[in-house]
Amino acid sequence: MPTRQRKPPNRRRFGQHFLADAAAIDRIFAALQLRDTDTVLEIGPGAGVLTERLAAEADTVVAVEIDRDLAAALQKRLPNVYTICADVLETDLTGIVADGVDRVVGNLPYNIATPLLDQLFDLAARVNDIHVMLQAEVAARLAAAPGGKAYGRLSAMAQYHCRIERLFDVGAESFAPPPKVDSTFVRLAARTREPCDLAALRQLLRLCFGQRRKTLGNALRSLAPDWAALQIDPKRRPETLGVSEFVALANHCHSRLAVAETSRSA
Repeated sequence: MPTRQRKPPNRRRFGQHFLADAAAIDRIFAALQLRDTDTVLEIGPGAGVLTERLAAEADTVVAVEIDRDLAAALQKRLPNVYTICADVLETDLTGIVADGVDRVVGNLPYNIATPLLDQLFDLAARVNDIHVMLQAEVAARLAAAPGGKAYGRLSAMAQYHCRIERLFDVGAESFAPPPKVDSTFVRLAARTREPCDLAALRQLLRLCFGQRRKTLGNALRSLAPDWAALQIDPKRRPETLGVSEFVALANHCHSRLAVAETSRSA
């Protein structure tokens, strides 16, 4: 039986499942390879099981926690950790990172993982790396190759920004309370990006994957792309395109995508 940390309070209201398996925590820190000069942004510290180790091994820790009771307890117990009590989705993470953050670590609540990942992708180029615990299904979508059922908007956006490495799986029994699914610890590191307007790329991916059974020609009919110039067969389905092809499409349709987005917002 794995050694377990002390049992954290049962707090389900924010979709929190606290890691309580010492062996899994050891694997996380072996993967992190923290330096004593690192400044770490931790997302969702909860009861502070990871935070304690982060504070011991890194130079500085900034922790964003939505639960005010947990945030207050964390600040009292670990005065060398700067705790921000806030909803991470409404927090200026870019501003925090700009103050000198080197690494990002988080056990992401399942109910906000996808919108939060969109924010983290934008941070990838500003930090050394990002390590997060995710629902295993979401981790599979991040790393999915074109052509499979798991490949979609999230896959393409993630792979535009990052190199994605699925490090190891963590069973539901390693959390308190146990979730109904397994989790995966993932490393995201910035990759060299092709020039592209991010708003245009996001809008293109929404159009392509909004009705994924459609062919490209039908999904993007309103944009009237020059398929011959792009050398892309409009009879293909969106899930068969690689990131470079989506970038080429977004750049090609940039002005029409801007008009479509304006009409959608009106």
